[in-house]
Amino acid sequence: MTSWGDFRRAEPAFADLSERILRRGIALVIATLRADGAPRVSGIEVVLDDAGGDTELSFGSMPGARKGSDLRRDPRFALHAAPADQSGGDLGDGDLKVSGRAVLQGPLSGPVTGDAFRVDLTEVVWTGLNDERNRLVVRWWTPGGGMHEVLRE
Repeated sequence: MTSWGDFRRAEPAFADLSERILRRGIALVIATLRADGAPRVSGIEVVLDDAGGDTELSFGSMPGARKGSDLRRDPRFALHAAPADQSGGDLGDGDLKVSGRAVLQGPLSGPVTGDAFRVDLTEVVWTGLNDERNRLVVRWWTPGGGMHEVLRE
């Protein structure tokens, strides 16, 4: 199991950027797998929680929601946070993709019902522009492979 806290300890600057993107209030989309293997995308909100001494990335699913049943059957998912402003071709802070496995934690706590999931992280990918804004930069981190970067024209 790789928590968000494990990622944060391994790459604190990259984790800061990733968290800023996840918290900026732009709609997030999660991809899950249907029973027949076809992809399904759904809107989602995430929580970065420091309770218990280790940062966890988590999310919920409403009762009877298809994404929750998808994840209970096959926990693999991909989460996408699109660039904040694409109207002028500006990537701003860039976009973020998070992949992993959703680990069912039981019922959501609080006034909302549904299922609570935490993330077993397998990959974090950021795509944005370099400081000169003349090259596309792709950075990614995996638990076993560490940090990588590619510059593109």
